[in-house]
Amino acid sequence: MTDSPIVIIDNNDHLLQSFHTLTTRTIINCRLRLIPGEEHLLVDLLERGVPLIPSATAQLCSRSKVHQARIFSEFMLPNTVVAYDVNSLLGSISTFNANDIRDVVIKRDRKNGGIGIHRFASIEDVYNLAELGSLAYPFVIQPLIRSFKDIRLLVLGDYTEAYERNNPNNFRKNLHCGGSSKPVEISDDLLGFCQNVLQRGVFPYAHIDIMEMPDGRHYLTEINLRGGLKGAKINSGRYQQLIDDIHKRMITSLTAKITL
Repeated sequence: MTDSPIVIIDNNDHLLQSFHTLTTRTIINCRLRLIPGEEHLLVDLLERGVPLIPSATAQLCSRSKVHQARIFSEFMLPNTVVAYDVNSLLGSISTFNANDIRDVVIKRDRKNGGIGIHRFASIEDVYNLAELGSLAYPFVIQPLIRSFKDIRLLVLGDYTEAYERNNPNNFRKNLHCGGSSKPVEISDDLLGFCQNVLQRGVFPYAHIDIMEMPDGRHYLTEINLRGGLKGAKINSGRYQQLIDDIHKRMITSLTAKITL
């Protein structure tokens, strides 16, 4: 029996129209537009062996700060936790108090550009707000760090660049919140750290936000497949070309494996 041809799907309309007929000889070459609660579709595709570009893990991480905090916990600040409900939040209170952690930052899920980042004077304040119904679960909780460099690294295949973001008038460093930027040299240590993050999350390319401590330690704060280019040297046209080239190489590699 002759194998059926390999099908490349590069838009969501085609994907959803043919969802139930997709096979291991279909390559999905786009991010799925999923509303909250539809993430199970990615699980179904994985169970059926349908190849995804980018990977399902990368797509989920790009959608959810909560997912990032669980997948990349070894790369994030110590005592980074996720509050899914009142029970996990109560457990976090004990952990933070035991480690004498006062000021905390929470990251609301599915918020970007500095929106959804909030500072509290104590973990008890977070508990009160959540239990009074003004803060929706789930969310990420981290200790507040006052002295560090906020570095964004772009990794697009062989192309890399990094710049530091700074805002003396706002603890949110995002350029969207009015900060400024300057290029920084990518050290071997920083690049190696980011490559380990990419490998763990199966990211083919990424915008990676890094917290660099005064002693040189690095911690991941956020990662996304896409992001704003404000502050970067690369222009949008070149950026898209590099993304397209990566996808083409991945399609070629997957096609070769499928036809073996």
